[in-house]
Amino acid sequence: MDYKIAVVGASGAVGQELIRILELRQFPVKHLTLLASKRSAGKSVSTKFGDLVIEEFSVDKFDGQDFVFFATSGNHAAEFAPIAAKNGAVVIDNSSAFRLDDKVPLVVPEVNPKAAFEHNGIIANPNCSTIQMVVALNPIHQISRIKRIVVSTYQAVSGAGQDAINEMNQQLSDVLAGKPIQVEQFTKQIAFNVIPHIDVFQDNGYTKEEMKMVNETWKIMGDDQIRISANCVRVPVIRAHSEAINIETESYVGERKAREIFDQAKDIKVIDERVNGGYPTPIDASEQMETYIGRIREDISCDNGLAFWCVADQLWKGAALNAVQIAELLVRGK
Repeated sequence: MDYKIAVVGASGAVGQELIRILELRQFPVKHLTLLASKRSAGKSVSTKFGDLVIEEFSVDKFDGQDFVFFATSGNHAAEFAPIAAKNGAVVIDNSSAFRLDDKVPLVVPEVNPKAAFEHNGIIANPNCSTIQMVVALNPIHQISRIKRIVVSTYQAVSGAGQDAINEMNQQLSDVLAGKPIQVEQFTKQIAFNVIPHIDVFQDNGYTKEEMKMVNETWKIMGDDQIRISANCVRVPVIRAHSEAINIETESYVGERKAREIFDQAKDIKVIDERVNGGYPTPIDASEQMETYIGRIREDISCDNGLAFWCVADQLWKGAALNAVQIAELLVRGK
C-alpha cells in the first residue's frame, strides 16, 4: 500500500531533510504534497517522487492525507496539527508543542515503539539532543536500570537554523579578515567560540533546552525517577550534535559489557579504539542514519558508572529520520 503524505514547512531545513529521508528509505509514497509559507510557495523541488511545486499552506490541503509531517514552529503546529488529525491524517510533529502532552505519545522507535500505536492522531518527535541520548541509553537501561545521567551537549549551529549557519560563516570570514563581528542569532560570537546557553533560562537556572532533555527522557523511557542533569552548549560546528554522557546504573555493567551491548544494539555504530582518531566526530556522523558511540570507559567517580561519547546527525536522527521511522512503524504495524 502506498500513502499520501504532506510535509508542512517543506522549505525549511528539517522539511527538506524529510523529503530526502523519504527518498532514501524508499517510503511507499503515493503522492507527496509540499506546503510552506506564501514566501516559499511556487518554488520547484526535484524529488524521486517527481518534480513538485511547493504550495502555500492551507488547511484544505490536509484532505485525503494519510500522514502529515509538521516541521514548523510550536505555535503553528499547536494550531493546525489537530485540524490535520481531525481530517483523518496521522500527524508526526517535530516541534515542542505536544511533547509533554499526556495524551500525545513521544516516540523514539528504538526505545518505545509501542507508544506510537497509542496515538489519537498526533505523535510527537522528541528534541534532537534527547533522541540520540535515549537511543544510546536504552540498551544499557534494559540490562541494568540507569539511576543517574549527567550529560553535556556540543550542539551544531544548524540546530538553530540556516540563519545561524550563515552568521557563523560570516563571522569566521570576518575574524580572519580582521573585520568587526556582527552578532544577531546568538547571545555571543559563535565563530571560534562556544556558548553555554541554548534556549531561555528557567527559574531553576537550567535552560529550556536542558530541561527538555530531562522531561522528555523521563517520558520516553517511562521512568521519572532517573536523576538527570544536562548542560547544553552551542559549538561552531555546522552539522551533527555531540554529547558527553556519564551514567550510574543500579548494578555493575562495566566497559567491556557496555561495548558488547552497544555493538549489538539497533541503529548504533561503535567507533571505540584507544588510538588517535579512534572515536566518532560530527563529520563522521553527518548525513548518517546511525547514532555513533565512542570513548567507552568506566566512570571512576562513582560505583557502577559508565562514561561515553555520543554523536548523531541532529537533522536526520534528531529530526527527519526519527519522524519517518515513526511512520514506518505504523506502516509495518509493529
